[in-house]
Amino acid sequence: MNKGKTGFARIVAATFYSWKGFVAAYKFEAAFRQELAITIVGFILAVFLSENGIEFLLLVVPLLLILLAEMVNSAIESAIDRFGGEQHELSARAKDMGSATVFVALSIATLCWVVILGEKYFFS
Repeated sequence: MNKGKTGFARIVAATFYSWKGFVAAYKFEAAFRQELAITIVGFILAVFLSENGIEFLLLVVPLLLILLAEMVNSAIESAIDRFGGEQHELSARAKDMGSATVFVALSIATLCWVVILGEKYFFS
């Protein structure tokens, strides 16, 4: 992919490949589209609900973490599916761990939102 490229040309090529990854995630992964919608709504809500930059980051960064985990999970699933449809314990384990990664990211985001908004609106 980037072999032979150095400096600015490598950065441009890497950016292009990253963009292709975002497009593929959006085009082929329904879960990514759903989580992207949640992230966009969450970003807008965070703009209005946060009182400072730190609070904003503590609301938005976990949402980005969900997208990150989903793309890694999708990459794992795609790589495994590339090798065929036969069942294998290691393939199932890898897919399950990828799914668990998304679950942990969702849990982190939920915890951040509940604690920050709960402290602000319900427990103060």
